[in-house]
Amino acid sequence: MTTTFDVLIGLTLVVAVADWIAVGTDRRRAEYVLKPLTMVVLIGAALAADPVSSGAARGWMVAGLLCSLAGDVFLMLEDRFVEGLASFLVGHVAYVVGLWNLGVDLPRFAVGVVVVAVLMAVIGAPIVSGARRQDPRLAVPVAAYITVISLMVASAVGTGIWIAVLGAALFYVSDGVIGLTRFVRDFPQSRLVVMTTYHLGQIGLVLALV
Repeated sequence: MTTTFDVLIGLTLVVAVADWIAVGTDRRRAEYVLKPLTMVVLIGAALAADPVSSGAARGWMVAGLLCSLAGDVFLMLEDRFVEGLASFLVGHVAYVVGLWNLGVDLPRFAVGVVVVAVLMAVIGAPIVSGARRQDPRLAVPVAAYITVISLMVASAVGTGIWIAVLGAALFYVSDGVIGLTRFVRDFPQSRLVVMTTYHLGQIGLVLALV
């Protein structure tokens, strides 16, 4: 039986694909509508998740999605990078709490910590160095953000829920590409990679609720 949750997840994918097409064809006006709309529909899906099976995690995930929506809007505006970064940082804190409410196994979490520690050294360090060279004031907030999203990934690994792990990993890829292109070097189609992994990552985290 198709539920409201299923319908809204399907609609989220439809709007997300439309946004990816807009990004790929460089239709900025369409992006400004479709990017936040994707998150609005996904928030609706999270709210439609079964409150019995998702428990307190649902509220925290919705909080994370709302912060992500705010971050999306800030990043579409000129000179609002720090505000966008702060919104997503708070959002990841909410995701961490939500994931722990789903149940985290400490040995799995420890494995996740080791994995993200390696990623922080390989990917995070060059991003922080690049941020420091570009603007020394950005080094601390960027490092803090990388730490928090890494904790979110480790928490997802700790749940043992494969769709949560996949969603968190895709989110990490998206933000890693943003950091590399902004502070290290750009590469072709980076914006499309960022958006596809970002949306699929967010959807994966919401699917962990059911």
